Amino acid sequence: MSQTNTEDLVREIRRLRDEKNAVILGHNYQIPEVQDIADYLGDSLELSRKAADTDAEIIVFCGVHFMAETAKLLSPDKTVLLPDASAGCPMADMVTPETLEEVKQQHPGVPVVAYVNTSAATKAASDICCTSANAVQIVESLDAEEVIFVPDRHLGGWVQEQTDKKIILWDGYCATHVRISPETSGDARDKHPDAVVIVHPETPAEVRRHADAVLSTGGMVRYARETEAKDVVVGTEYDMAYRLQKENPDKTFHTIRGAVCPNMKKITLPKVAEALRKMQYRIEIDPEIADRARTTVERMLAAST
Repeated sequence: MSQTNTEDLVREIRRLRDEKNAVILGHNYQIPEVQDIADYLGDSLELSRKAADTDAEIIVFCGVHFMAETAKLLSPDKTVLLPDASAGCPMADMVTPETLEEVKQQHPGVPVVAYVNTSAATKAASDICCTSANAVQIVESLDAEEVIFVPDRHLGGWVQEQTDKKIILWDGYCATHVRISPETSGDARDKHPDAVVIVHPETPAEVRRHADAVLSTGGMVRYARETEAKDVVVGTEYDMAYRLQKENPDKTFHTIRGAVCPNMKKITLPKVAEALRKMQYRIEIDPEIADRARTTVERMLAAST
C-alpha cells in the first residue's frame, strides 16, 4: 500500500470513528500501522476495561476473536466489531466446554481457572479467569489445594513454579510462543550479547529459565520504560517490539526469529475501514453464556484489585 493510500485510509478511519462514536482498540501484537491508528494499545483485558469506561457506542477490536468477546462481556450494551471474522486463536480453540467437562468429572470439586485467552463459552464453564499478569495471584486467592488451569500448559507451568498448590495442566499452548525455543532465543542472545532478555510466560520452561525476566505484555511495557539496559531482546510476538521501540526511542529492542502470530496479522487498515463502513463483523454472545462468562471475569477483577 502506497503512503498516499495509507494516509487516505487513516483519514477515512478517523472520520468514520468520530461520526459513529467509535473507539479503536489495538492489541500489542498488531501490525505497526494498526497500532498507530488505535485509540488505545494494550493487552486484551486492559483494552476491554478501557473501552467499557468510554462513552463510545462502538468498539472496533483489532485483535482476535476471544478478545472481542471479552470486550462484549464488559460492554454488553455496546456494539463490538472484529475487522476480520477469521482472526481466531488456536490456543483458545484447544479447550471447549465439552472437553473441559470431561476433566471436571475426573476432578470433582476442583475449581477451574481459565486464562482470558479462551472463548466466552469456556469462561462460562469455568470458575474464575486470569491473565498472564495475575495468574499466580488468582490461583493463590482460591480456597483449594488443587486447580485445573486451562488452556496454556506453559503459563500454567510458570504458575506451578510459584505456588505450592497443585496445578492440573491442560495440554494447550500458544503456537507463536512455542516458536521461541532455546535455539531461537539463544541466537538472539548471541547476536546481542549485551542485551537483557525478557520473555512472556507462555514461552516454554527452558526458555523462561534462561531469561532475565518473565513478563506479561503489560509488564514488558513497564520494564522497557524503567530498565537502565539499552538493548532488550523481546521474547514475545514480533510486533510487541514496535510499541516498545516507539515509546522508548533511546533504547533498542530486538525480536526473536519466527515469533509471528498469523491471526493477529489478519487485521489491516482496509479491514478496519471496512468494519466501520459496514458495521462488521459484530460479536454476539448467547445471553446465558455471557452472564456466566462475565461472572468469571468479575471474580477475577475482584480478586486482583
